[in-house]
Amino acid sequence: MKHAPISLRAAQALRAANTLRLLRLAGPLGLVAAVAVACGGGSSTDSADATQAALVAQGRQIFRFDTFGDEAQWTDVLKMHDVINAAVDPVTALSVGLKVDAEALPAAVVAGIQNGSVDLQSPATTVALLKLNAVVGVKGVVETVNGVDRLARVGITCALCHSTVDNSFSKGIGKRLDGWPNRDLNPGAIMALSPALDLATKAALNSWGPGKFDPRYNVDGLSKPVVIPPAYGLAGIHRITVTGDGEDIAYWNRYVAVAEMGGQGTVTEPRLNLRITHGTDDLVSAKLPALQAYQLSLGAPPAPAGSFDPVAAERGRIVFEGGGKCVACHSGGSFTDANTRLHPPGDSMAEPETPSYASRSATRLYRTSPLKGVWQHAPYFHDGSAATLDDVAQTYNTRQSLGLSAQDVADLAQYLKSL
Repeated sequence: MKHAPISLRAAQALRAANTLRLLRLAGPLGLVAAVAVACGGGSSTDSADATQAALVAQGRQIFRFDTFGDEAQWTDVLKMHDVINAAVDPVTALSVGLKVDAEALPAAVVAGIQNGSVDLQSPATTVALLKLNAVVGVKGVVETVNGVDRLARVGITCALCHSTVDNSFSKGIGKRLDGWPNRDLNPGAIMALSPALDLATKAALNSWGPGKFDPRYNVDGLSKPVVIPPAYGLAGIHRITVTGDGEDIAYWNRYVAVAEMGGQGTVTEPRLNLRITHGTDDLVSAKLPALQAYQLSLGAPPAPAGSFDPVAAERGRIVFEGGGKCVACHSGGSFTDANTRLHPPGDSMAEPETPSYASRSATRLYRTSPLKGVWQHAPYFHDGSAATLDDVAQTYNTRQSLGLSAQDVADLAQYLKSL
């Protein structure tokens, strides 16, 4: 059936309706931006751009600083505020992969760290950093009692796992790099500090290691962590998890916010017979559009100059598109066929494994990982079993009997490093 072409006025009305819906979800910041554009008499394109910019800006705030009310888990249940007050000094925090935002540090604190007058082996310094909102992905409420600051409540944000810093001040301290997976972070070891957990749970958490997390552990009780994925380079990709469970980022953001972070809201997944509700107020749903907009704005970082051999990389491109057969799955500008199909567990270079991570997911399948920025987030495969891109190329060559020469494998790795 053919449809009549939509009129310009109707198109403008439809766009306005969609913009209004996003603004309602985006909250006051989006409304302020829209009013400002309207008062200035801007064009509809300008208005749409301003609306999107406002949505992205609010999403950045959510990504960096919103806990979704998960203090109920990290404070009330796990008692992590007590652990931090008593035993987590900055040296300990940095050793388990926590990062410090150097741009949140006042000049006096910077000078104190440099001259040694700030005690990096005192939990009180960690509390002071939390008061400054300087610990990436950790949000604290600090109260002063009889002149002494104490951490009263603590929660976590998306940035804990999906941001790092550029180490421009020192290792673990620098400017934020949003969307970059924190492969130094040891979330299992951090949670294992909780006095509320039994010894068996602590042992399982401590077995995960840096850069890994199991988002199914508290659902099915099994322990098989996967590497923390990047949150950049996702524009145009609908299946954004390693098993392609949802059709957009908002699906996984809701799951993580409620099921993993302990945020206040509800997540349901009929394929897993899963329904989790925390609290009576939904502090998640209204924030998902802005959060997704921000994540979609995060491009994959280009390979640093001098980090690969361009001549070898060009030879590797030919291998990638030819004898390596990589392009059969890593196709298109995003180097993934995830939008059109998922793959059986046997296609994964990490399988067979026990328990199979795919078997614990909603799809029971795997997606093809996008490759933009792949140079940045070693180790590789969902279980981290390939330490380098050279290992990745050789694993495919061996497992799929590609017959590539050692030079082909090396060139292929150089090409991957260039993406």
